[in-house]
Amino acid sequence: MKKINQVFLMLLIMAASITANAGAMSDYLENKLIDALLRGQIFTMPTTTYYALATAAGSDTGCGTEVTGGSYARVAVTSSLANWAGTQSAGSTTASTGTSGTTSNNAAVTFPTPTANWGTVVEFCVFDAASAGNLLFRTALTTSKTINNGDAAPSFAIGAATFQIDN
Repeated sequence: MKKINQVFLMLLIMAASITANAGAMSDYLENKLIDALLRGQIFTMPTTTYYALATAAGSDTGCGTEVTGGSYARVAVTSSLANWAGTQSAGSTTASTGTSGTTSNNAAVTFPTPTANWGTVVEFCVFDAASAGNLLFRTALTTSKTINNGDAAPSFAIGAATFQIDN
Protein backbone atom coordinates (compact mmCIF):
# COMPACT_ATOMS: atom_id res chain seq x y z
CA MET A 1 0.00 0.00 0.00
CA LYS A 2 1.18 3.51 -0.73
CA LYS A 3 -0.03 4.85 2.59
CA ILE A 4 2.03 4.66 5.72
CA ASN A 5 0.73 5.92 9.00
CA GLN A 6 2.84 8.53 10.67
CA VAL A 7 1.37 8.51 14.12
CA PHE A 8 1.67 11.57 16.33
CA LEU A 9 4.10 13.26 13.96
CA MET A 10 4.72 16.76 15.21
CA LEU A 11 6.98 19.37 13.75
CA LEU A 12 7.94 21.74 16.54
CA ILE A 13 8.64 25.19 15.19
CA MET A 14 9.15 28.09 17.59
CA ALA A 15 7.73 25.89 20.37
CA ALA A 16 4.48 25.53 18.40
CA SER A 17 3.39 21.99 17.66
CA ILE A 18 2.35 20.93 14.17
CA THR A 19 0.97 17.48 13.39
CA ALA A 20 0.95 15.61 10.11
CA ASN A 21 -1.62 13.53 8.28
CA ALA A 22 -0.92 9.99 7.12
CA GLY A 23 1.95 10.09 4.67
CA ALA A 24 3.04 8.14 1.66
CA MET A 25 5.97 5.99 0.67
CA SER A 26 7.35 7.25 -2.65
CA ASP A 27 6.90 5.33 -5.89
CA TYR A 28 10.71 5.03 -6.02
CA LEU A 29 10.91 3.30 -2.62
CA GLU A 30 7.89 1.07 -3.29
CA ASN A 31 9.46 -0.16 -6.53
CA LYS A 32 12.88 -0.71 -4.94
CA LEU A 33 11.38 -2.72 -2.05
CA ILE A 34 9.20 -4.86 -4.32
CA ASP A 35 12.17 -5.53 -6.64
CA ALA A 36 14.44 -6.43 -3.70
CA LEU A 37 11.95 -8.56 -1.75
CA LEU A 38 10.19 -10.39 -4.56
CA ARG A 39 12.32 -10.07 -7.70
CA GLY A 40 15.80 -10.68 -6.26
CA GLN A 41 17.15 -7.27 -7.25
CA ILE A 42 19.80 -5.52 -5.17
CA PHE A 43 18.71 -2.42 -3.26
CA THR A 44 21.29 -0.73 -1.07
CA MET A 45 19.53 0.86 1.88
CA PRO A 46 20.69 4.40 2.66
CA THR A 47 22.98 4.66 5.68
CA THR A 48 21.79 8.23 6.20
CA THR A 49 18.42 9.81 5.45
CA TYR A 50 17.82 13.53 4.93
CA TYR A 51 14.81 15.50 6.15
CA ALA A 52 13.41 18.36 4.08
CA LEU A 53 10.68 20.98 4.49
CA ALA A 54 8.39 22.01 1.62
CA THR A 55 6.09 24.99 1.00
CA ALA A 56 3.88 23.18 -1.52
CA ALA A 57 2.47 19.67 -1.50
CA GLY A 58 4.11 16.97 -3.57
CA SER A 59 3.06 13.47 -4.60
CA ASP A 60 4.37 9.91 -4.52
CA THR A 61 6.67 10.88 -7.39
CA GLY A 62 8.27 13.93 -5.78
CA CYS A 63 8.46 16.25 -2.81
CA GLY A 64 6.62 19.55 -3.05
CA THR A 65 8.47 22.87 -3.36
CA GLU A 66 11.42 22.48 -1.01
CA VAL A 67 12.51 25.49 1.04
CA THR A 68 15.61 27.27 -0.30
CA GLY A 69 17.89 30.04 0.94
CA GLY A 70 18.13 31.69 4.32
CA SER A 71 20.50 29.04 5.76
CA TYR A 72 18.05 26.22 4.97
CA ALA A 73 19.53 22.77 4.58
CA ARG A 74 18.23 19.24 4.82
CA VAL A 75 18.98 17.52 8.11
CA ALA A 76 20.99 14.28 8.01
CA VAL A 77 20.08 11.42 10.35
CA THR A 78 22.20 8.27 10.38
CA SER A 79 20.21 5.05 10.07
CA SER A 80 20.84 3.24 13.37
CA LEU A 81 19.16 1.75 16.42
CA ALA A 82 20.60 4.64 18.45
CA ASN A 83 18.75 7.22 16.31
CA TRP A 84 15.47 5.34 15.78
CA ALA A 85 13.44 3.57 18.45
CA GLY A 86 12.59 -0.10 17.93
CA THR A 87 9.11 0.39 19.36
CA GLN A 88 6.63 3.22 19.66
CA SER A 89 8.39 4.60 22.72
CA ALA A 90 11.31 6.96 22.21
CA GLY A 91 14.55 5.86 23.76
CA SER A 92 14.37 2.18 22.77
CA THR A 93 17.57 0.97 21.10
CA THR A 94 16.46 -2.56 20.27
CA ALA A 95 15.33 -3.84 16.88
CA SER A 96 11.62 -3.68 16.06
CA THR A 97 9.45 -6.49 17.39
CA GLY A 98 5.76 -7.22 17.75
CA THR A 99 3.09 -6.14 15.29
CA SER A 100 3.21 -2.33 15.26
CA GLY A 101 5.73 -1.77 12.44
CA THR A 102 6.50 1.55 14.14
CA THR A 103 9.61 3.59 14.88
CA SER A 104 10.27 7.10 16.19
CA ASN A 105 13.28 9.37 16.49
CA ASN A 106 15.54 8.98 19.56
CA ALA A 107 17.18 12.38 19.05
CA ALA A 108 15.84 15.78 18.03
CA VAL A 109 15.99 16.50 14.29
CA THR A 110 16.79 20.22 14.15
CA PHE A 111 17.00 22.38 11.03
CA PRO A 112 19.27 25.45 10.81
CA THR A 113 17.97 28.74 12.22
CA PRO A 114 16.37 30.67 9.34
CA THR A 115 18.23 33.80 8.22
CA ALA A 116 15.51 34.70 5.69
CA ASN A 117 11.81 33.95 5.38
CA TRP A 118 11.31 30.29 4.42
CA GLY A 119 7.59 30.68 3.73
CA THR A 120 4.72 28.53 4.92
CA VAL A 121 5.76 24.90 5.37
CA VAL A 122 3.00 22.45 4.42
CA GLU A 123 4.85 19.11 4.28
CA PHE A 124 8.10 17.38 5.01
CA CYS A 125 9.97 14.83 2.93
CA VAL A 126 12.64 12.19 3.55
CA PHE A 127 15.39 11.69 0.94
CA ASP A 128 18.45 9.49 0.46
CA ALA A 129 20.76 12.46 -0.30
CA ALA A 130 21.65 15.89 1.10
CA SER A 131 20.53 17.50 -2.18
CA ALA A 132 18.53 16.10 -5.09
CA GLY A 133 18.49 12.33 -4.46
CA ASN A 134 15.51 10.01 -4.29
CA LEU A 135 12.35 10.75 -2.33
CA LEU A 136 11.61 7.99 0.20
CA PHE A 137 8.63 9.34 2.19
CA ARG A 138 6.55 12.53 2.36
CA THR A 139 3.70 13.72 4.51
CA ALA A 140 1.47 16.78 4.71
CA LEU A 141 1.34 18.72 7.95
CA THR A 142 -2.07 18.90 9.61
CA THR A 143 -1.47 22.60 10.22
CA SER A 144 0.92 24.57 8.05
CA LYS A 145 3.54 26.74 9.75
CA THR A 146 5.06 30.01 8.53
CA ILE A 147 8.81 30.22 9.18
CA ASN A 148 10.38 33.67 9.10
CA ASN A 149 13.84 35.18 9.41
CA GLY A 150 14.98 35.04 13.03
CA ASP A 151 12.48 32.38 14.14
CA ALA A 152 13.77 29.57 16.34
CA ALA A 153 15.28 26.63 14.49
CA PRO A 154 12.50 24.24 13.40
CA SER A 155 12.86 20.87 15.11
CA PHE A 156 11.27 17.44 15.48
CA ALA A 157 11.39 16.73 19.23
CA ILE A 158 12.47 13.30 20.49
CA GLY A 159 9.72 10.82 19.67
CA ALA A 160 7.81 13.32 17.48
CA ALA A 161 8.77 11.83 14.10
CA THR A 162 6.99 8.49 14.26
CA PHE A 163 6.74 6.24 11.22
CA GLN A 164 4.48 3.22 10.91
CA ILE A 165 4.43 0.99 7.86
CA ASP A 166 0.76 0.25 7.18
CA ASN A 167 0.00 -3.17 8.63
